[in-house]
Amino acid sequence: MDRSVYDNYSLHKGKFQTKPGLTRDVVAEISKQKNEPAWMLEKRLRAFELYQNTPLQNWGPNLDGLDLDKIIYFSRPDAAESKTWEDVPEDIRDTFDKLGIPEAEKQALGGVGAQYDSDMVYHNLKQDLKDKGVIFENMDTALQEYPDLVKKYFMTQCIPINDHKFIMLHAAVWSGGTFIYVPKGVEVELPLQAYFRMNMEAGGQFEHTLIIADEGSKLTYIEGCSAPRWNASALHAGGVEIFVHRGSQVKYISIENWSKNTYNLNTKRALVDAYGTIEWLNGNMGSGVTMLYPCSILRGEYARSDSLGIAFAGEGQEQDTGSKVIHVAPHTKSTISAKSISQGNGISSYRGLVKILPKAVGSESHIVCDALLMNDGAKSDTYPVMQVETNDAQIGHEARVGKVGEEEVFYLMSRGMTEAEARKMIVNGFIEPVVKALPLEYAIELNRLIEIEITDSAT
Repeated sequence: MDRSVYDNYSLHKGKFQTKPGLTRDVVAEISKQKNEPAWMLEKRLRAFELYQNTPLQNWGPNLDGLDLDKIIYFSRPDAAESKTWEDVPEDIRDTFDKLGIPEAEKQALGGVGAQYDSDMVYHNLKQDLKDKGVIFENMDTALQEYPDLVKKYFMTQCIPINDHKFIMLHAAVWSGGTFIYVPKGVEVELPLQAYFRMNMEAGGQFEHTLIIADEGSKLTYIEGCSAPRWNASALHAGGVEIFVHRGSQVKYISIENWSKNTYNLNTKRALVDAYGTIEWLNGNMGSGVTMLYPCSILRGEYARSDSLGIAFAGEGQEQDTGSKVIHVAPHTKSTISAKSISQGNGISSYRGLVKILPKAVGSESHIVCDALLMNDGAKSDTYPVMQVETNDAQIGHEARVGKVGEEEVFYLMSRGMTEAEARKMIVNGFIEPVVKALPLEYAIELNRLIEIEITDSAT
């Protein structure tokens, strides 16, 4: 398997798309196309005004190559949402077949959503989960069928529309995504998955994920992302809001594998109530530029956040990733383990924040950043920020950088391996903690993707 599975585009012609660039009329047309309630249009338009009046950030990776006036912000495929793969148009279904989504659904998933450009084309949930009251819907469908629930949670307290410029943009043009509600005390044993595929040239994808785990519930959710490779720049600016209510547990797994022409400027955040737990497992690769820092706000006592991630930056790529945790309540705990691999002239950066507020007495946080450099030109940076506003807290930070040594490679080659095989084995050992935390099928996929990236970047 090589990158062509991800990088090749489909010739599917959509039924509607807006002209490049963003105007008030484009925002209104998106809302009209979806037949949204007035309050959602008002929220979109407020966000658009904020977006227009907010400059780009002056920190992080260089975004000069992203021309926001050339992005197509909304493109609808010529396909209605289906509950069987046979009803999905053949050219679109073929894309998801090659990515292995239908087969994964048969083997290991409780439900699957598949988005193509701006719309979901497939969505299904196993009947036994429906019988337990679990809601798993396309975000657009949820807005129509559960308007009160969506209005209460959608970009109100977790990620407000004025958070930063790209979340303002997201709020103005969002389309598709996932809505999940898990009732009190219900455990979803098989993971739910959504896969987001961006196909169009100079496209933008802005899916919104909203997860509500009610008291004492349990959920594992997996997101996969990819896009073909074009000469024009593309933009992904999704939004993820997770509500972890009292005593519930949510594991959020994301493997983002965008193409090198894609700017991945994503925002993910969880609000965690008392005795709740959020686990973030992230794999970031493929995109030319990534800025992604999943955030946990521990607002209830004994709430917990664990973050484990891997980022790969190959030739011409910059992965600026990390985690944020804000300890609001007493006796909250967090761990962050960030791993990065840099090859060629690739740049991997850890950028993180741990903030412990005055009332968060007895809280603990531990951060470990490990970077692996594959050659002399590769680069790794660390930008940790720790703000501790109480004397009753424990916090620690470790950062390690290592290079693939010639002695290790020589030793493995002396045992019969080629140089390429030796380097892959060293990388596999480095990423093992991330791989072990994933379900088997996705551990295999992550290993395969890292191998493809190393081979692709080295050629």
